[in-house]
Amino acid sequence: MSKPIRVLQVFAQMNRGGAETMIMNLYRNIDRSKIQFDFIVHTEEKCDFDDEIYKLGGRIFRVPAYKGKNHINYWKSWRDFFNDHPEYNIIHGHVRSTAAIYLRIAKKYGLTTIAHSHNISSGNGFSALIKNLLQYPIRYVADYLFACSKAAGKWLFGTEACKKSNFHILNNAIDVKDFTFNKEVRKKKRKEFGIEDRFVIGHVGRFHPQKNHDFIVDIFKSIHDRYNNAVLLLVGDGELRQTMERKVNELGLSDQVIFTGVRSDIPELMQTMDLFLFPSLYEGLGIVVVEAQAAGLHCIVSKTIPKEVYITDLVKSISLKQKAEEWADEALKIAEFDRLNFRDTVKSSGYDITETTKWVENFYLQVGLE
Repeated sequence: MSKPIRVLQVFAQMNRGGAETMIMNLYRNIDRSKIQFDFIVHTEEKCDFDDEIYKLGGRIFRVPAYKGKNHINYWKSWRDFFNDHPEYNIIHGHVRSTAAIYLRIAKKYGLTTIAHSHNISSGNGFSALIKNLLQYPIRYVADYLFACSKAAGKWLFGTEACKKSNFHILNNAIDVKDFTFNKEVRKKKRKEFGIEDRFVIGHVGRFHPQKNHDFIVDIFKSIHDRYNNAVLLLVGDGELRQTMERKVNELGLSDQVIFTGVRSDIPELMQTMDLFLFPSLYEGLGIVVVEAQAAGLHCIVSKTIPKEVYITDLVKSISLKQKAEEWADEALKIAEFDRLNFRDTVKSSGYDITETTKWVENFYLQVGLE
């Protein structure tokens, strides 16, 4: 090939979420002389990965966020884009609410279309109902259906669609070596935060109702009441951060809870932790739990987390119906443990970025050259 196949990736924005991080892991490792990624996002704001995308040779295009009343303008934006950019053979959609719109337009311009499910719920309320209605036709529109787990596939595409040959589970693979436990990194990072001799409980995720930060703080309060050497490390940002900061302050825990904001050093931060807490209301997969296991961390997760992430005996699941005190009981059972290396276990479970990248690269080459 004289030029690489350019694959158009569709996102709401390219900030540090699970799906966005997955695609960037693939992008860093794929043979960019054969496959190049470009991105369409639904925001005018600069995002966390923008600079790296440009550095890797990608382009970023923008369409308006879909609000219903701007349906005609949204449709026109996509039509104009494909008129101006005939170079694309493949579109890979990660925005599900409007995928039935933009994938249908892409098909008219001859593109191979992929819809990718990363979750198992649209949340609650009227907006969730509208999203569910909008995304239902995806299973009939897209040429290929991808999902991060069986549960995510069945939720978005339906059980019957997931039995067909065009359905594929694509593991949210990680670069396992980045997460392998390192005593020196742990020592350095703990000193940076002033938590050298503390029992560090950690969570990584955006401040959104799905991630259940309110319950995380309740669990930590119960832990701290019985073990005052504990500290909580909350990594991420989002709409509920200020609400959680107020709650922490009202509980008198401001000196024991660290809000790090968005970070690019997640592997190093996981070295500082002693326990990973993940009581999400729902998850398509929960790739950070895989990362935590690669770092040798014990994980306490909600029973809503798909079974695909249970790849070591480090994971303990608890029902969200159980009280915060019961979660705290489990946390305190593992306040002290010897950190082990689970690198090979994680790699052999199918979450190694090298193997996943090979599969994706071959898939894109096959459908892109048809």
